[in-house]
Amino acid sequence: MASDRVKLTYPISFMELFVTLLDSPLVLPPGSPAVVARTPLVDVAAGADPRRRRRVPRWARRLAGPVLLIALWQLASSTGALDSRTLASPAEALTAGRHLFADGELQTHLWVSLQRVLWGLTFGVSAGLALAVVAGTSRLGEDLLDSTVQLLRGVPVLALTPLLIIWLGINEQPKVAMVALAVTFPIYLNTYGAIRGVDAKLVETAQVFGVGRWGLVRNVIFPGALAGFLVGLRYALAVAWLVLVISEQINATSGVGYLMMEARMAFRTDVIVVGLFIYGILGITSDLIVRALEARFLSWRRGFSGA
Repeated sequence: MASDRVKLTYPISFMELFVTLLDSPLVLPPGSPAVVARTPLVDVAAGADPRRRRRVPRWARRLAGPVLLIALWQLASSTGALDSRTLASPAEALTAGRHLFADGELQTHLWVSLQRVLWGLTFGVSAGLALAVVAGTSRLGEDLLDSTVQLLRGVPVLALTPLLIIWLGINEQPKVAMVALAVTFPIYLNTYGAIRGVDAKLVETAQVFGVGRWGLVRNVIFPGALAGFLVGLRYALAVAWLVLVISEQINATSGVGYLMMEARMAFRTDVIVVGLFIYGILGITSDLIVRALEARFLSWRRGFSGA
């Protein structure tokens, strides 16, 4: 039976054998009883698999989970399994949202919340990025800053609320400061780690060619650390909305968090659900913005994107 086996006429590795199977039929020795046919795997590798054309778009698959959750929620409310006094149904929340929008109240509170987050992000991202660059590119900067930042990171931001009110008053400043402080730490940690993860050979090569410190940061370190910075930005956006919910329920007269607090005092669970939906939509929108930035600025990177 030895003559029935496929024998290779030259040494070949596993990867070369796999490529050979894909790109060309095997040539069997003379007298072989059968001819190896070209497998459909070649067409699949070439992108001609007809099943791929019938796949559901990725955006539809990503929306399937939230849509299914809302449908089950509405079903539980419609069948009476979920009391509306405990948690309003999506339909009731939609009706309440339409009334708030028609009165102009929803737009006013939403605009105030957006302003607070944007100012907090501006200060927090700038501070976190500056600290990460100083600590990441200099040993002296690391010795002076990193331990201090790690110490402050362990202090809960919400625990600083009484001090911030004493220092900054009860207007917009303490709310913006809370968001900025919460944003600074994830930006710093991820950017600092990404800077220290830049290939040292690239830095040495740039120094050999006489690139200065600023040119090194701009042309070598920052492009190499951009992926880590965007990861920190994604986390920072989520933290910003989380802290804003709490800050707008403390000495506030406007904002989505204030609207939810007023609804809680009036036992309006439908308005509370409207606020939760708004925060959820803002969170998804923020994540989509960061994903768009990654697709724009990291298009050169070829990483694993899932199987």
